[in-house]
Amino acid sequence: CVCVVTVTTRWWGAKRLDYALYCPEALTAFPSMTLPYLFHASYWESTDVIAFILRQVVRVENVSIRIGDGEEVALFSPTQPRERWLKRRTAVKIKNMTANHRAADSVTLQNTGQSLTARFMYGPLDMVALTGEKVDVYIMLKPPAGEWVHFDTIVTNNHGRIHYSVPKDRMLGCGIYPVKMIVRGDHTSADSFLTVILPRTECVVFSIDGSFTASVSIMGRDPKVRAGAVDVVRHWQELGYLIVYVTGRPDMQKHQVVSWLAQHNFPHGVVSFCDGLSHDPLRQKANYLRNLVQEVEIVVHAAYGSVKDIPVYTSLGLDSSRLFIVGRPNKKNQHQAQFITEGYAVHLSHVLHQPASQPAKAGACMVLHKGCFGLPGQAKGLIRPMAGRQAATQAAPSSH
Repeated sequence: CVCVVTVTTRWWGAKRLDYALYCPEALTAFPSMTLPYLFHASYWESTDVIAFILRQVVRVENVSIRIGDGEEVALFSPTQPRERWLKRRTAVKIKNMTANHRAADSVTLQNTGQSLTARFMYGPLDMVALTGEKVDVYIMLKPPAGEWVHFDTIVTNNHGRIHYSVPKDRMLGCGIYPVKMIVRGDHTSADSFLTVILPRTECVVFSIDGSFTASVSIMGRDPKVRAGAVDVVRHWQELGYLIVYVTGRPDMQKHQVVSWLAQHNFPHGVVSFCDGLSHDPLRQKANYLRNLVQEVEIVVHAAYGSVKDIPVYTSLGLDSSRLFIVGRPNKKNQHQAQFITEGYAVHLSHVLHQPASQPAKAGACMVLHKGCFGLPGQAKGLIRPMAGRQAATQAAPSSH
């Protein structure tokens, strides 16, 4: 126990505790009437006050994170040592280049094929593909405090890609499983999640750029978040819906986008990107969602986005009463969706009393454990598998 007198001598004043919200210098140039909305978002998304208190009392910057019933999140340690590259040219090709590997989040039905895909690239704008080199595939069993198991070693193809299918005798039960793919030659990695669900699992879809950002780019400067956006996503997650984030951005931007979601404490969900640069990102969005509906038997309960996303969502047969669009309607689309014109705070107060705002019927609520995205190095206290069939929990060899 720390003496209160000792603590207060380190703070400003004798008996005073100042609560502050982080305010970047750039905000001082904003009109004062806009600040309350920004501070509202900052209040719900920031942990600065707690971090400040802990620094004063404990005098440490890194505090171990515990989740759920007190279990610590399992830390990852590769079981396979670094090895020399299979190709002599690889070391020369990637010298002084930063890795930009990415693995796609995968959603699959229980008792059906479970596959993972990833691409391993180096340099800005994917200048160099890692070809013909070993990649180790690890999956965490019994997350979030379970064991990282080495499933297999795959060699990348001529485009730096790998495709891995979980063997039938090691298939996973319902749950959301962290996946790590480690390049054997330099131990750089790609992270993703394998989500195994029941038929008729209900989800709520959010278009990242259309729903959340109040400015254009997630590259470079940190864009503003629409006030109350996180609260709306959290509302649907607490009702038991699987959260699906879609974006027309290329997968080479995955690290920036997911880090941005993590920094603002967005609830964890499946994130979908376009496969490379696309001249028609809306079509790729529609194809991805259509695949979830037709192949994975997901039920889209509601969807959020911009006016551009209306054709994407209506192609899924989504009723206009559950299609929420940020912005103002025009004569052409005013009857195609519900428009959010007064901000998310007002929208949330309305949606709480709508028939659509009801707990998920089945599926996601049996799989999900509430949580948010985690930044690199942070614990990801988010998911537990269903306490049912766990085929993969059988003792499996961790070396190949």
